[in-house]
Amino acid sequence: MEYKSVKGYTGVAQVGFLLVFVGLGFILAGAAQFIIAMKMVPAGTGLQQMEAAMLKAMQDPKNVFYSRLAQVSGTFFLFFIPAVLYTLVSHGKNKFWLGFNPYLNVYQVLLGFLIMFTANIMAAPLEEMSRQLIAHLPSLDAMAKKLETAYNDQVVALSNLSSWPEFLMALVIMAFFPALFEELFFRGAMQNLLVKWWRQPFIAIIVTALLFSLIHASIYLFMSRAVLGFVLGLMYFKTKNIWINVIAHFLNNAIALAQLFSMSKAKVKLDISKIDPKIEWWFGILAVGLLFFLFRFLDRYSIKNSMKINAREQLLLAASNSNPFSNNQNNSFGN
Repeated sequence: MEYKSVKGYTGVAQVGFLLVFVGLGFILAGAAQFIIAMKMVPAGTGLQQMEAAMLKAMQDPKNVFYSRLAQVSGTFFLFFIPAVLYTLVSHGKNKFWLGFNPYLNVYQVLLGFLIMFTANIMAAPLEEMSRQLIAHLPSLDAMAKKLETAYNDQVVALSNLSSWPEFLMALVIMAFFPALFEELFFRGAMQNLLVKWWRQPFIAIIVTALLFSLIHASIYLFMSRAVLGFVLGLMYFKTKNIWINVIAHFLNNAIALAQLFSMSKAKVKLDISKIDPKIEWWFGILAVGLLFFLFRFLDRYSIKNSMKINAREQLLLAASNSNPFSNNQNNSFGN
């Protein structure tokens, strides 16, 4: 018997639900951002000039509140709403199915942060490698530069931080909410579904990581973000607690935001390329070895909590009179 959700839906049906809700999320995100953008552009702007006017308005420091609101509303509708609706339809109201549970400890949280920090060191050389490879493909290189310029302009506009209150607000809007919404969608909803449906955790984590990187729309950073996505996916697979991922992801975002805030306070022109230090490839290889040991420690401090989470899942399945597997799921990966 194939895998079915708590409410009896097959893996194919669940993917269908997720795609439908993502489509709905795109529409809602676009509508919300358009409404917010209309607050920024001058009255009487024609449709032909609207795109250019919106981009110019978003880069205006006086519109930074609306720009941040547009950014967080976009991720809310694109990631949070689809994840929640998918879970409601497939499994019901219990947030446990999105990875929310009380079974975590301070060691897991600390190791989650260290793993993300080390993963950034490991992934950094991949950006330079990507730039060198893509430079041999002029058309792709031109597209990559255009995407990077647009992204940098957006980040600079959103990171116009002139005071501590603005920085603290930005931590919530630009660091915490994106981390929460993205982790709920990619790990809590998508990866959970693929792992249980395919029963091939390694493949499920890779596919989710590639989609995670793709949605960020950066050619130069595609490989490095895919690596970070894989690390986040492996972390969630081992801990089975979405909060550990959210905290690690949030702290990763917060460090970058703190660097931008420091540059703003020092009256230095914001340059996204200067945030990440240049890492030599051999240092990245050393980081791979360190990651191996950090994950071993994460395994050690996650065993008891994972057992509690598995027991909780079995109780919920028994209460719903639905066993989603004809035999035990293969959970051997990474254990």
